[in-house]
Amino acid sequence: MIFGEKLKTERKRLGWSQEELAAKLFVSRQSVSKWENGQNYPSIEVIINVSDLFGLTIDELLRSDEELTKKVIRDSKKLAYPRLKLLFDVLFLAGIVLLAIKLGVLLLNKLTPLDITLFGGKFLWNFGSLFLMAGAGVGSSILKGKYKKD
Repeated sequence: MIFGEKLKTERKRLGWSQEELAAKLFVSRQSVSKWENGQNYPSIEVIINVSDLFGLTIDELLRSDEELTKKVIRDSKKLAYPRLKLLFDVLFLAGIVLLAIKLGVLLLNKLTPLDITLFGGKFLWNFGSLFLMAGAGVGSSILKGKYKKD
């Protein structure tokens, strides 16, 4: 039995309407309808809640539908490397900040009588943001490739 059929059978067994089940799962009635008709699948959090509500194991729910199992596996892979993704995001933002500081100082020096000097050397200010942003982009691309491969 596929997930949608199992969901509908269990809901009717308990005498609940789609609206009542939706309220218990904190989703819309339309979501429940789409799940029951096989037009969409719930997230793993909702599957866990369905499991608790109906007294079924998650295994019973997942193994009932191959497409749902594949979706849960795909979704879980997106969460495989969150710290590494955060690191690449931070490096990219650091590159943007470095570039913004340099451009701001150059603009201030050009438009005002101020003569602000940037400490750390020309190499850091000329190429630091480039290396940070490029490194973050390459790292993020490699990480994305791992998602697809797994």
